[in-house]
Amino acid sequence: MRAAAGWRDSSSASAAAVALRALLIATACGLVFALLNLPDGAPAGTSAPGGERAAGGGGGARLSVEQFFFSLLPLLQGLIREARRLSAVAEEIDGQSDEIAAEEDERISKSPPDTKEKIWMMQDQLIMAKAYLHFASTQGSAHLVRELKLRIKEIARAISHSNGGSRVPGSALQKMKAMELTLSKAQRVYPRCSQMASKLRAMTYNSEELVRAHQSESSFLEQVAVRTLPKGHHCLAMRLTTEYFSLDPKEREFPKRDSRQMDDYYHHAIFSDNVLASAVVVNSTIATSKDPGRVMLHIVTDALNYPAMMMWFLTNPPDPAAIQIESLDDFKWLPSDFNSRFKLKGVRDPRYTSALNHLRFYLPEVFPSLSKVLLLDHDVVVQKDLSGLWDIHKKDKVMSAVETCTSSESYHRLDSLVDFSNPTIFNKFDAKACIFAFGMNIFDLNEWRKQDLTATYHKWFQVGKRQRLWKAGSLPPGQIVFYNRTLPLDRRWHVRGLGHDSSIGRDDLESASVIHYSGKLKPWLEISIPKYRDYWNRYLNYDNTFLQQCNIHG
Repeated sequence: MRAAAGWRDSSSASAAAVALRALLIATACGLVFALLNLPDGAPAGTSAPGGERAAGGGGGARLSVEQFFFSLLPLLQGLIREARRLSAVAEEIDGQSDEIAAEEDERISKSPPDTKEKIWMMQDQLIMAKAYLHFASTQGSAHLVRELKLRIKEIARAISHSNGGSRVPGSALQKMKAMELTLSKAQRVYPRCSQMASKLRAMTYNSEELVRAHQSESSFLEQVAVRTLPKGHHCLAMRLTTEYFSLDPKEREFPKRDSRQMDDYYHHAIFSDNVLASAVVVNSTIATSKDPGRVMLHIVTDALNYPAMMMWFLTNPPDPAAIQIESLDDFKWLPSDFNSRFKLKGVRDPRYTSALNHLRFYLPEVFPSLSKVLLLDHDVVVQKDLSGLWDIHKKDKVMSAVETCTSSESYHRLDSLVDFSNPTIFNKFDAKACIFAFGMNIFDLNEWRKQDLTATYHKWFQVGKRQRLWKAGSLPPGQIVFYNRTLPLDRRWHVRGLGHDSSIGRDDLESASVIHYSGKLKPWLEISIPKYRDYWNRYLNYDNTFLQQCNIHG
């Protein structure tokens, strides 16, 4: 039985980088050990009988070995550069990169090839210079110490000035030549490659440990930022809740609407515990609708945030659209453990453990009188009228969605989410099937009921719980439940990735009907991608009294 290759795609580049670094160290160690232990009888450069050197001889076998080692440095430097490249690929796949480092990499990547090569050469010179500085400092070579420190400062400054430029300045090239001379001098003073190799290994180890420590710290702080709402949002929820309970019970209801049939409306559902995020979805939907009077908005939240959500929309009614807000706790037909069943050991990201995210698998029960509903995640912004989605239909298809993969994106295939080494999965699904996007989906609830997909979800949920067949969250079981039951939409309906991908072009954003901040960098967080914030901020009125009182600004 074959294993799922894609299951490991996200870690393959990282593993390759680690393997290449190990190869680098192993190569250096092997060469040093083998070459330094050669017998003093090599044909070239040895002493002739009688103590005189043979014609054309060099400086002795040991010196030839050392010179040979240093002649291999360009090869080792090439391996270092390849390790850097693979590490960059691994960071891109994992989606975890420091913003400053990412900007620097972007500047280097946009430089001409010659410029990139020169920058990498200067970085390699820095590594060598720092290694020699260690020996010079410990052995009291004051003149060489001063010279190395000066060259290190010059090269570091040259790298800084060269990043992002179309070419390396002439002054930087002069600094490189000066550094080459200094390194040659240091090599003559400290020719023993065994000591140099040992120092380089130590520097590599220390650097990797430092990188691992920074990555761990960055990951932890990022998780804290993702899981923690800003202080102003907590203030807003508290003030809205207090105001809600100060209202007369008769004032806690939305105005009655006309007796129009439910199917005369365009029904939009939002499952969210975030007041401001829901407000942006509502405001953008109404602002872009060609017929907002026919828009019906359904918000489902949890019991804790229900008062705040009600108070916000009571004081900011979405006229001329209609709105309905319900609490998750009012759905008595849900399983008794529904609020806790999605919590997994070691998984703390609320995107994966939230019961509201999994409520999508009960849409026919949430809206028993509807035949169609458009489900919007709370981290989207609607930019164009969506009424055309109600006219899209294909027999036997339950959901319409945008596919996320292209021919070159293997990590957007089904086997990147689901474990195909399990025969239960392997025998029923195509490992290379394209993943479709959640976040903007229209559902044919009549077809859903006809195919009894809620029961299908229950069956797969129990199987997945026993055998751990897929990654955390609602996306993997969604791919299983709606497999071969999804109608692909044009990509312009739904553009994703604004919560992790800073490379999305302006044309793609402007032409999209819905933009989706999928990823960790949500637009209401300080860690969000700055160039995408305005698309979200434009649908909030920051002069609102509650926002002013809680110091929430765009």
